[in-house]
Amino acid sequence: MRLKGLTKFFFILILFIVTLAFFNILSPWYSAILWAAILAVIFYPLKNKLRTRLAGRNGLASVLTVGIICLIVFTPLAVILSSLAFEINLVYSKLQHNDTQFPAVIASLINHLPQWARHLLAEHNLDSAEQIQRQLSSVALKGGQYLAGSAFLIGKGTFGFTISFGVMLYLLFFLLKDGPWLVRVIMESLPLSGFVKRHLFAKFAAVARATVKGTAVVALVQGVLGGIAFYIVGIDGSILWGAMMAFLSLVPAVGSAIIWVPAAVFLFATQQLWQGGFIVGFFIIIVGLVDNILRPLLVGKDTRLPDYLVLITTLGGMEIYGINGFVIGPLIAALFIACWNLLSGRDHEGNTDEINEAFIEEGKKTPDVEC
Repeated sequence: MRLKGLTKFFFILILFIVTLAFFNILSPWYSAILWAAILAVIFYPLKNKLRTRLAGRNGLASVLTVGIICLIVFTPLAVILSSLAFEINLVYSKLQHNDTQFPAVIASLINHLPQWARHLLAEHNLDSAEQIQRQLSSVALKGGQYLAGSAFLIGKGTFGFTISFGVMLYLLFFLLKDGPWLVRVIMESLPLSGFVKRHLFAKFAAVARATVKGTAVVALVQGVLGGIAFYIVGIDGSILWGAMMAFLSLVPAVGSAIIWVPAAVFLFATQQLWQGGFIVGFFIIIVGLVDNILRPLLVGKDTRLPDYLVLITTLGGMEIYGINGFVIGPLIAALFIACWNLLSGRDHEGNTDEINEAFIEEGKKTPDVEC
């Protein structure tokens, strides 16, 4: 009996070490694996529709789905990034050639500050348009020199991103093609009851789908509306500011206010009253309604998480995992609550989420090697 116990102990030890080593090997590609899994969950229904139209040709349907994802997701993203790069270059050129109204407007703003604040700025040579322009030009020059000196690192990062993107597309194809079978294999390996495994997987799929789809839609809408508003009032770099607001909208509750509130203060302080009033009214009424209506509808409804928990877990996730944290944070929170609800008995076999039966049946089939 002792030998049997030791054998079991050493097997568990070996299993733990091998599993740890396996995940350590995969760690450089965790972003690619994460996004391949999320995109597979989101676009799996589309692949099924294509497979039905293609007389059951699963491989071909998966290839076409990957192509559609590239067309409707990555192609527009590439266009936006190229426009953003052009706008950044334009702002950089204006700073180098002193062709910007920003320093003069800042100087006008300084005139409305109290005496002690103007004195403090004067000590740092920031109390006139010419001095501010020289400082900005100096910063732009140093930034250009830094980028030139970091060309190798930038090229290395671009190469790494390209490889990671290729790995993601490769995994995405196989997850679309053989996803149900892989899920069945994983679920059969877990020492949990059937309804618990199905509930946790259904929760993972629902939260991942809702978080990505909802956050992406809200970010896109807020970025477009914010860029249009800035363009209307004549603020330079509307595409740049719109992109920043889209990125910051990943953070619930605060979001784009980090950009538009200082812009409104700036406009009011420089006597641009109707522009400042337009910005405040537009973002509070229009953009605020978009955030308050779309985000709960697209995110909160399926995640079933309170807004404060979504905010805290999103911020915490982004602090630990970077940009991927806006998905990982709420996902961990949802699984945490689901596990404790199962343990406490609040969730049981009679009220837990279930996986689609067609998905389960498809998982019972052995993966085919033909398209």
